[in-house]
Amino acid sequence: MSDSTSGPTGPTLPSKPRRRGGLYAAIAIVAVAVVVAGALLIPRLFGSSDTPAADGERTTVRLGTTDAAQGHWPVLKEILAEEGIDLEVVAFDSYETPNPALADGSIDLNAFQHIDYLSDHNVATGDGLAVVGPTLIVPLPIYSEQYSDVADIPEGGRVAIPQDATNQARALKVLQSAGLLTLNDATTPTPADIVTSRVQVEPVDASLTAPALQDPSIAAAIVNNNFATDAGIIDKAIFSVDPSDANSWPYINIIASRAGEEDNPVYQKVWEAYHDPRVTDIVVSESSGTARIVEEKPAQVREWLAQIEKQKEAGA
Repeated sequence: MSDSTSGPTGPTLPSKPRRRGGLYAAIAIVAVAVVVAGALLIPRLFGSSDTPAADGERTTVRLGTTDAAQGHWPVLKEILAEEGIDLEVVAFDSYETPNPALADGSIDLNAFQHIDYLSDHNVATGDGLAVVGPTLIVPLPIYSEQYSDVADIPEGGRVAIPQDATNQARALKVLQSAGLLTLNDATTPTPADIVTSRVQVEPVDASLTAPALQDPSIAAAIVNNNFATDAGIIDKAIFSVDPSDANSWPYINIIASRAGEEDNPVYQKVWEAYHDPRVTDIVVSESSGTARIVEEKPAQVREWLAQIEKQKEAGA
């Protein structure tokens, strides 16, 4: 985030002071003026994360996402522009990069992940990325170009699933709900936790699950909503678990910031603007009605994040 306005400059010393007292007074005045000018100039040069843009000033916020092509972002940008905030949407093509980019300061916020994914990142890296506020929750459906019902998927059929730990675990639970396999009681299951299965699970990068459906040897795939939307298959799921289920809270999507910046007034304005009906109506429409807008307060979602991080740190 940056501010394009320049700071004031200090006054010029008088060229020929008439008496010593006057010179001391002038020096004192200049010293005070320089200190004040410097105090005003420093936040303008380096940006301030503590206060929103003042009247007549503008602030730029760089937000990273994996669904930058979706139609709600231009509307959000227009709404924030009225608040003096220029939102720059930065596109990422995989889930592995937005969190490191946020941690190293390349972007100010990101909006691509759910609570469980962020908890994995924080536990693994110690970055302590924080929740600005919740956005939506979506199902993680099963798609197929060959079959219209999961019951038709043949014995030994190959099913592509996201390979990142949290989406993989959720995908395996979806396959269990669909009756395609059974799992042990692992909190975050991996393919090693499959007890019985009538399909062959193929973990791939999440961005490749939708393209995998074009491979005739792939019977089905579990595809995240943003990639399903980009592929034009969002309304073609053959199986889905209702995201409003009480056990689905780990999969609430969020806007994230660096630690200690989650209550930044500018960032809170970004989150609040996301919940403007002009934005959320498009979000729901783009998901073919599958997305649920989450109205929980940030404090509750932060509590859930802390809870799941604590469990993972304890090895639960």
